[in-house]
Amino acid sequence: MGFAEYADYDGLGLAELIRQRALSPAELLEAAIDRIEKHNPTLNAVVYRAYEEARRTARGPLPEGPFRGVPFLVKDLNCDVAGMPRTDGSVALRDHVPAADGELARRWRAAGLVLAGKTNTPEFGITGTTEGRLFGPCRNPWNLEHIAGGSSGGAAAAVASGMVPLAHASDGLGSIRIPAACCGLFGLKVTRDRNPVYPEEVLRAFGLSVHHAVTRTVRDSAALLDATGYPERGAPFASPAKERPYLEEIERPPSRLRVGFTRARPDGGKLDLEVLAALDATVELLTELGHDLEERELGVDQLALYLALGPISSSNMAAAASELAERKGRALREEELEPLTWSIIERGRAVTGEQMASGWRALARLTRQLAQFFETLDVWLSPVMGTAPPPIGQIDPVRVPPQEIHRRQAHAFPFTPPFNMTGQPAMSVPLAWSSDGLPIGMQFAARYGDEATLFRLAAQLEQARPWKDRHPPSFG
Repeated sequence: MGFAEYADYDGLGLAELIRQRALSPAELLEAAIDRIEKHNPTLNAVVYRAYEEARRTARGPLPEGPFRGVPFLVKDLNCDVAGMPRTDGSVALRDHVPAADGELARRWRAAGLVLAGKTNTPEFGITGTTEGRLFGPCRNPWNLEHIAGGSSGGAAAAVASGMVPLAHASDGLGSIRIPAACCGLFGLKVTRDRNPVYPEEVLRAFGLSVHHAVTRTVRDSAALLDATGYPERGAPFASPAKERPYLEEIERPPSRLRVGFTRARPDGGKLDLEVLAALDATVELLTELGHDLEERELGVDQLALYLALGPISSSNMAAAASELAERKGRALREEELEPLTWSIIERGRAVTGEQMASGWRALARLTRQLAQFFETLDVWLSPVMGTAPPPIGQIDPVRVPPQEIHRRQAHAFPFTPPFNMTGQPAMSVPLAWSSDGLPIGMQFAARYGDEATLFRLAAQLEQARPWKDRHPPSFG
């Protein structure tokens, strides 16, 4: 099977070729390895190669799952894979190698995926760009001078360049949707607890962070969530049950949806003109498809959301640092953590119990307000980002002072965080490109537990404005 042919297929398409015996899982893996070795020196998307283990897996026997024999890459953050380093993007964890698979890795293997390595991520997934001291910057396949997004930037660059058809991603404040938007992919942030997070998370982000994938097609995302998105034994929480498989949902046209949208940034500033033009074109497309559009602000004070989250997230980071120091048997050294991480830890150590409790109480009130906002809407639309993908270095967490990082991130990524705080599903759909060829993603959010509506809408948009075969210059 040729190089170009491999990258022409999505994951389900490759699995179908294997079922037809047109090629073997071993041949498929070698095609993936060839593309990784070709493109990774430029992109820096893959930071650990597990080729020999993957070759043993590909020789079989493999489970008869929906992705039997399909190569897959795992984000190097909050996900245990036996024998593969788990650094969480930090020098402090560079020698950490889990002995056993976590639950999500077990489900990927049961789906037939062949785990071929780990992808680049910033330290502890903090930033919306994948740049850091341990691994260095991951570059955007559409323009090497721009970011691939974060914290799942390695995953997005790998899929966009055709290394693999789909890859693991996670999202704490936008870390699936932002890289998908930067790299021209489909990225779904699932409902809180839809996919397993234990034991890797252990309430690490208090329900903000979820795991799923970035993909080139909607159907790959649906099929993967069908394979992984069911309650975990012994877990304290579970998402609302789905009515039918998501692969069936994408075959059902969406009903006439009530769609709210905004042209305003939460901070009151102006949207980038090309982002605004992409939003207006999306509104026009949705109207042509028969949906009812209404310009409406989100209905919750987003500044209040951030203020509520601040003491919770910073004290949580401080607790995580203390646990890491205890595991090492010594205090963490300054050179082991980046300046941005240190600043968050120091802030968290100053948080009082009263401040944390007040944050939780405010977050609960605001979450309820946002849920009520969706009583009269099916979907809410905004851009994923306030700008096109910024240049490499603009949000560098090592070289840019922490306060300036926060300011620049707020400018570039103003729209994604609320839906992590509320637990609702939200997706990035690649519906536009800038005049200089950089992708611009549109965000659609739905009610808690309602991935079905998003999948039906995404499939309709994919049919109306296909993106799968639109490739970056480095795709060849």
